[in-house]
Amino acid sequence: MKHIAIRAPKPAGIVAAALLLGTLAAPWAMAQGVYRIVGPDGRVSYSDQPPPPSANARPVAGVSAGASGSAPLPPELRQAAGRYPVTLYTGSDCTPCNNGRNMLNARGIPYTEKTVNSADDGAAFKRLSNTNSLPLLTIGSQQIKGYSESEWNQYLDAAGYPKQSVLPASYRRPAATALVEAKPLPAAAPSETAAERRRSAAPPADTPAAPTVEGSGGIRF
Repeated sequence: MKHIAIRAPKPAGIVAAALLLGTLAAPWAMAQGVYRIVGPDGRVSYSDQPPPPSANARPVAGVSAGASGSAPLPPELRQAAGRYPVTLYTGSDCTPCNNGRNMLNARGIPYTEKTVNSADDGAAFKRLSNTNSLPLLTIGSQQIKGYSESEWNQYLDAAGYPKQSVLPASYRRPAATALVEAKPLPAAAPSETAAERRRSAAPPADTPAAPTVEGSGGIRF
């Protein structure tokens, strides 16, 4: 696994920080209420404040502000989650998965959890990550295999997530869902009652008698 060191903010470290953020690059999908602004020099910036009408800007949607009924995320958290959404892949009876989940919860990271329990989940996960090991954390397009608190924190820091939770008290995390949606089972045919079976086995009342071949000893066909 490739490890990328985080350098302290200083003039020589600005380029390194930019390179690290580049490894986290994902499609620029921002949360509701965040605007993508292109300046006259072509530089792109993001703001949660509505730009003037003359600005070359547009709102872009990404991570939801919160679960249904939750308060919106604070601007600094909403921007980080929009640029580098976090997804946690877990399995049942997985202690490192539980540790990773607890760490994200304690730091106040909004994330999506996908469970890998069925054979279909496993096949899809293998194609996604080229590994069978859980947990897997993705931050934007960056994959971090296995649980390491220090490594996870380094990547979250580089992506701009607050070091301490700023989640509103009313925020509710979305429930974990299977990586592959279960296919609905075909509807079972209604069972046939004994009376219906007897009726279907009996010949129709108006069925004509089978013909008799004369001179054949009464053999019926």
